[in-house]
Amino acid sequence: MAGQGGRVAVVTGGSRGLGRAMAFELARQGIQTVAAAHLAGDRAELDTAARAEGVAERIHFHHADLRTSAGCDATVSFARSLGEVAILVNNAGLTLTFVAPDLYRRKTPRRFYESSDEVIRGIYETNCMAPEMMAARLVPGMVERGWGRIVNVTTMLPTMQRPGFCPYGASKAALEMSSMVWSRELEGTGVTVNVLNPGGGANTPGIAAELRDASARSEIDRLVEPEQMRSPLRWLVSLAADTVSGQRIDANAWDPSLDPTEAARRAAKPAGLSLLESPCSTG
Repeated sequence: MAGQGGRVAVVTGGSRGLGRAMAFELARQGIQTVAAAHLAGDRAELDTAARAEGVAERIHFHHADLRTSAGCDATVSFARSLGEVAILVNNAGLTLTFVAPDLYRRKTPRRFYESSDEVIRGIYETNCMAPEMMAARLVPGMVERGWGRIVNVTTMLPTMQRPGFCPYGASKAALEMSSMVWSRELEGTGVTVNVLNPGGGANTPGIAAELRDASARSEIDRLVEPEQMRSPLRWLVSLAADTVSGQRIDANAWDPSLDPTEAARRAAKPAGLSLLESPCSTG
């Protein structure tokens, strides 16, 4: 990752699952990485994992609640104390296990009006407002320096539209559309905005535990491993992707046997517009 050494990357929700895999990958590539562990993560366990990965010297864990302005301010201040922030990965999110902890046990879909105010507010603040607030704080510096990367993690397009998955799906749809708008507004600045997703249900602690409880062995086998996010992320933040913005890449569509630029060409679709053009699915 020539040219990026010494710059700082902020990975929100970097304590486990997709966020940890992405944070460790950036650190492994020689980028100092700040992982904002949102509502999860035992520090001793995180430090042990970082040492096992060989990135303990380059990854810096910072606990913060990014639903608040104060939490975002503290995270940005911490990151800037390490150097110039050039990369922001908005991964922190409240997922379906927070919306509907009994999701895989229910025979009928959860209705949107069954969610409490606390759940609705928490999901939108985490999945929509936190990325907006973090980007608003970090993008001006990227624009001033003429280079930067924003990678937003949303979800599968059918999930956004699927009955029973609101407000989670809707909150991720909002971030998807924001990604499209940001990429247009930042055109020509040297700052790119793209979406990276697993492309299917991910083998993260909450989802995997819920499936195990439901004895859904076949569904567990189909989950996307967080490590599949590493290769496409590595390419998205590289100099090879300088002209790529406003795209959506699903990690399970990435072919690691191909040259990374060719793999990206095959896997990428326009962010946001894909949602507008996607037929509603209840599957």
